[in-house]
Amino acid sequence: MDTEANEVPTPVVDLMRERGSWNPLWDGLHELDPAWTEQFMAMAMQSYQSGVLTPKVVELICIAVDAAATHMYAPGVRRHIRMALDLGATHEEILEVLKLSTVVGIHACNIGVPILVEELASRERRADHT
Repeated sequence: MDTEANEVPTPVVDLMRERGSWNPLWDGLHELDPAWTEQFMAMAMQSYQSGVLTPKVVELICIAVDAAATHMYAPGVRRHIRMALDLGATHEEILEVLKLSTVVGIHACNIGVPILVEELASRERRADHT
């Protein structure tokens, strides 16, 4: 491994590790390209630092993202629930976020059902021609 690459300062990554928000699955990426990983994490952390959304709202959104059917990352859900509770979120607010995140799954039907209808119609047309 290139020793120069290991000397890249990574203050955002270091802070994420210190605060417990670093995902160990990212270790390999960080080892291979610490500069890119630092830039990506700095961009990803912008919502936490901008002040546009309250920290509680950011945590609630993160719960929804991590709990969504397309992501399902349990350690992140747990971490963000803990943080949201620490920031004053109620269990009712968190439950509503979890309920909303389940709506993402309906898109499987939005995509799959029309395709199923098309394929059934196509089979029917082929059967009529034979």
